[in-house]
Amino acid sequence: MMLIPAHHFRDIERKPEYLQPEKCIPPPHSRPAGTMWFIRDGCGIACAIVTWFLVLYAEFVVLFVMLIPSRDYVYSVINGLVFNLLAFLALASHCRAMLTDPGAVPKGNATKEFIESLQLKPGQVVYKCPKCCSIKPDRAHHCSVCKRCIRKMDHHCPWVNNCVGENNQKYFVLFTMYIALISLHALIMVGFHFLHCFEEDWTNLLQTYGLTREETAEARISLHEIKQPLKVSSTECSSFSPPTTVILLILLCFEGLLFLIFTSVMFGTQVHSICTDETGIERLQRKNQRRQRRGSWKSVKEAFGGDFSLNWLNPFSGSSHPKPLSDRDWVRQVSSVSDTENTETTTEEPSEERKDLDSAEVVDE
Repeated sequence: MMLIPAHHFRDIERKPEYLQPEKCIPPPHSRPAGTMWFIRDGCGIACAIVTWFLVLYAEFVVLFVMLIPSRDYVYSVINGLVFNLLAFLALASHCRAMLTDPGAVPKGNATKEFIESLQLKPGQVVYKCPKCCSIKPDRAHHCSVCKRCIRKMDHHCPWVNNCVGENNQKYFVLFTMYIALISLHALIMVGFHFLHCFEEDWTNLLQTYGLTREETAEARISLHEIKQPLKVSSTECSSFSPPTTVILLILLCFEGLLFLIFTSVMFGTQVHSICTDETGIERLQRKNQRRQRRGSWKSVKEAFGGDFSLNWLNPFSGSSHPKPLSDRDWVRQVSSVSDTENTETTTEEPSEERKDLDSAEVVDE
């Protein structure tokens, strides 16, 4: 039987000795219960800061360029409340997705004592992750950034500096939804603002020279022919100069359009994954999976924390702690084992005599 390097395969076994548990030593400083989850990744931290900066930039332009200078107080108050509420919920969802344990498997638990405590029976197997020396439950995958195995890992998102997994998928879905909503809201307000200001500036121009629209069209007045300097106040549209206002609005329009498309796609992808009970990794590595899938509505209720209510839209509802795993969650039946991990390399299949001898097999990862 040909083996490949340890970082390319995982062990499936019934005998604790086969996993080499003596090499799996629990970390000397385990994370205390209740400690805030935070990934120290430079790229992820930078992306999270950029996310906050872009939301705050949109907040600045919406308030100080479009809403506060407007003389329509009802319009300003209503749109200000809606936009700020959506922005607050988006940032709150981002924090929850970033600081919530996505479902990390205890690190270094592939010890001889733990394996023996499972009391494995014939036909039962356990998976070992050689990278973090952990026993992997079903549908768990190793994240090279978090350096942990994550239960129901969908993907690692640098924008939230965390994996999207079993415990924080709801917050990631809310984050993408609220970002898409504020992007759409900002684009609509920018469109109305441009139309309103062009209409108002054109009207002020006509009033300045005492002309109607028809008279201006007939006379074909050119600004180059007018010797009197143009003095039209633009304070009703913005407290900034016209060039600055246009630049700020164009940047906001570009940002809103980009994030509307991106987050809408991510939102749809995540909802589809929840309804089909299939993570992004499982979809990319789809094989002849024999796993029994749950119904769409049941999967949605499990992801969002119970029956439908307003708490589904609340980023502050739900537990931020990983769900405890029972002994049976670590053990799987041989007949139901299907390789859903990365298949970067292949190995030679062990013979039947070898399988009977050590009751184990090596599967590439």
